[in-house]
Amino acid sequence: MRLKIYQVDAFTSRPFEGNPAAICPLEEWLSDDQMQQIAMENNLSESAFFVKQDGGYRLRWFTPTTEVDLCGHATLASAHVIFEHLGYDQKEIKFDSNSGELIVAEEGNRLVMNFPTAKLKKAEVPDFLEETIGIHATELYRDTDYLYVVESEEQVRKLDPDIREIEKADVRGIIVTAPSESSEIDFVSRFFAPAVGVDEDPVTGSAHTMLAPYWSQRIGKDQLVGRQVSRRGGTVYCHHQGDRVSLSGEACTFLEGNIEI
Repeated sequence: MRLKIYQVDAFTSRPFEGNPAAICPLEEWLSDDQMQQIAMENNLSESAFFVKQDGGYRLRWFTPTTEVDLCGHATLASAHVIFEHLGYDQKEIKFDSNSGELIVAEEGNRLVMNFPTAKLKKAEVPDFLEETIGIHATELYRDTDYLYVVESEEQVRKLDPDIREIEKADVRGIIVTAPSESSEIDFVSRFFAPAVGVDEDPVTGSAHTMLAPYWSQRIGKDQLVGRQVSRRGGTVYCHHQGDRVSLSGEACTFLEGNIEI
């Protein structure tokens, strides 16, 4: 069996930046085990698989170790493949996913995703987590992930946490964030999710469903620019809209090939 595969760098306009995702368009579903094995072989933070259905596509995401319910950068990358490589001629794509309907639209050079906003619940900082991060948290919130707020961009950039200790947290991952020192960027972040096989994710769209409402309330504006300051780095443009958030960015194709099974 031969399957088409694309590798797309998301949240960047050029290769070797942003977050790479493997995208596999399918005529019909593979078994869960096969998709998990492909994701493990790809060894990227996420591999996405989609099948056309009435009015859109069914979309699923896998890390090297497990299926996840939401992945922003692989959704952006999937839309890029559909628009750029599969001859799609509409302005908007509707994805059915484990997190409900996700809509991606073309706006100039960017792709705009519309996601449900995360529910921010104030939390007490577990002692082990502050020791693991190595920086005092000024605030902590939880939903699917922990949102760990610190004082400065420099702290976020220099962060060197104990990745194995982070696995003890009873959430998918840890988002560490601070205000940006740049006048063009509102906030910076990094994201660690070893529990799902991703020690540090280069750029995490789904994390911005927590970041956007938090920074919107703190800064007092609905349109924000976030920079994930991982080694690769990437920029996410956010529009907080109450119970929904629009996340936009660019994407570029790095690789096009075939999988032989």
